[in-house]
Amino acid sequence: MTEPFTDLPPGVPAVPAPDRGAGLPGGPDFGRFVDNLRHLLDVVTDACPPAEVMTQVADEFAQISARLAPFAVAESERATGLRLDLAGRGQTMAPVVLWDVRARDRATCRVTFGRHYVTVNGAVHGGAIPLVFDEVLAVLANASGAFARSVYLNVNYRALTRVGVPLRVEATVDRVEGRKLFLTGRLFDGDTLCAEAESLFVQLRTGQH
Repeated sequence: MTEPFTDLPPGVPAVPAPDRGAGLPGGPDFGRFVDNLRHLLDVVTDACPPAEVMTQVADEFAQISARLAPFAVAESERATGLRLDLAGRGQTMAPVVLWDVRARDRATCRVTFGRHYVTVNGAVHGGAIPLVFDEVLAVLANASGAFARSVYLNVNYRALTRVGVPLRVEATVDRVEGRKLFLTGRLFDGDTLCAEAESLFVQLRTGQH
């Protein structure tokens, strides 16, 4: 289930659960909508149904797409990725990050890769790990309130990363040079270092996008 308020920026008050999402894009049930989609992606990964079931479900997927398509909105009006009151900001591209510490110069959080991200032998697809690092490091780079964009993100893989187990991410701002922020991140499975990243973010000037 979606953990409430995990992505609220510092200083933003939590909304009481019964009213959470009221008046926001997608409404109060958008969190459940996204949770069910995440679960579906995991189920689809492991499912190999008989041909007749596959055909039926493929048709149902097409029907759902057709039902939602008329409600497409401009990027600024969408709910996906912009619902800061929801874990993972209401997006399904990267696994949900649950924050433990969010300061201006460091952050720690937890993440669990679902079956949707598996390759073989229970290992997370290598391309999914940078998604988590980019998510975490971007939040840290923007902690000062000045919007920053990534310039590069280099990831080194140190050990196999397992799906379905709680992992820990640690991130730090190593140095700041004017508008440039140099950050590093580390992904742990217990005491095992699975991957580490280094990145550069640049704070945008007024009027830049």
